Amino acid sequence: MNITDEDKKYMSQAIQLSIDNVNNGGGPFGAVIVKDGEVVATGVNRVTATNDPTAHAEVSAIRAACAKLQNFKLEGCTVYSSCEPCPMCMSALYWAGVKRLFYGNTKEDAKKIDFDDSFIYEQLSLPYEKRSILSARIMGAEAIKAFQLWESKEDKIEY
Repeated sequence: MNITDEDKKYMSQAIQLSIDNVNNGGGPFGAVIVKDGEVVATGVNRVTATNDPTAHAEVSAIRAACAKLQNFKLEGCTVYSSCEPCPMCMSALYWAGVKRLFYGNTKEDAKKIDFDDSFIYEQLSLPYEKRSILSARIMGAEAIKAFQLWESKEDKIEY
C-alpha cells in the first residue's frame, strides 16, 4: 500500500490523540477517520471514563463518523489508528466497509503494556463447549421467525 505524506499527517493526529487521552485519564489509543482528504471523525479510548467496554478509539470514531455522514457504511474512508485494532474494532471496521487502515503500535506492543487481546483470538478458535463464556442454543424454532420475516421483507435495507 502506498503511504503518502497525507497518511503520515493523519497518523500523527491519531498518535497525538492517544497521547492527549493518556494525559486526560483515558487509555493510550486514538483514531482518525478520513474521507476524500478531510477528517470525518476522531475517537479516543474512553472505556474506564464511561464504564463502556466497547468505547475503544476506533469504535468511538466509527460511531461519530456514521452519525456525521448519516450512513452506517464508511465506504471510501481510511482509518488511522494509533494501535493495531483489537478483534472487536477490526470487526467493526469490516462491518463499516472502510477502504484502508493504517496503525502505529502493534498488538504485540499493546500486550507488553497489558492490553492483551490474544485470549479473544484463542477463545474464538475453540469449540463452544470449551470457551470460557458458556453458550447454548435455545428456542431456535421461535427465533427463526424474525429471520424469515427479514428474508421476505421487500423494503429491507441490507447491510
